[in-house]
Amino acid sequence: MNKIWTIFRSHPYISNVLGYTTLFASADLIQQGVLGGGPGSSTQLREDTSEQQTLVMSSDAGSDTQAQNSQCHIRKDSECSKYTSDEKDSLLTVKNFPMHNFDWGQTARIALIGLCFHSNFNYHWLRALERLFPGGGTKRISMKVFLDQLVAAPATISAFYIGLSTLEGKEDPFEDWRNKFWTSYKTGIVYWSIMQAVNFSLVPPVARTVYVGGISLSWTVFLCHFRQQRN
Repeated sequence: MNKIWTIFRSHPYISNVLGYTTLFASADLIQQGVLGGGPGSSTQLREDTSEQQTLVMSSDAGSDTQAQNSQCHIRKDSECSKYTSDEKDSLLTVKNFPMHNFDWGQTARIALIGLCFHSNFNYHWLRALERLFPGGGTKRISMKVFLDQLVAAPATISAFYIGLSTLEGKEDPFEDWRNKFWTSYKTGIVYWSIMQAVNFSLVPPVARTVYVGGISLSWTVFLCHFRQQRN
């Protein structure tokens, strides 16, 4: 721990920027791994499931009977009796289907946004706030939190949606921003106000950017997942 702290004090900019970017990109991997949030994953699921169901339906009656009997050996007879023939085939199909694959291109784009904008913006923004309102105290911390939600929150949310849409080559890079900005902003006000209050009161200025990266982990998981949802 002492070595890590020494590195932060010796190279605060590099340590904070790289640490923030790593955490920012990790959030997308967590989102994909836990929630299955790669673009088009639900579409691929439907296509692959359809193909497998076609194969099952095209098999002869003897093969269908054999597959169903195999399933019944695994389950109790009373449980198997609850399902129809078609339901058993569907269960067998879903069981053998890999729910999603990681979209490394999406993670790379998110890492690029984190490296080029979010980490650098937060590093210089937090330093500026500390110069304007140095130290602690209720009034100074409250002013820092207020300005952070007034300026930094809209800027970082907008950069996330517009930046990713631009990197993906969408015809209208502002579409996601228009549809999802206000919900994201209102959702983050309480979360970020509490976390930044802790940041400004307890975390040394030299480590504040990477702290923001750490608390951004769950927030970015939310943004990545929310962005995949239909409008």
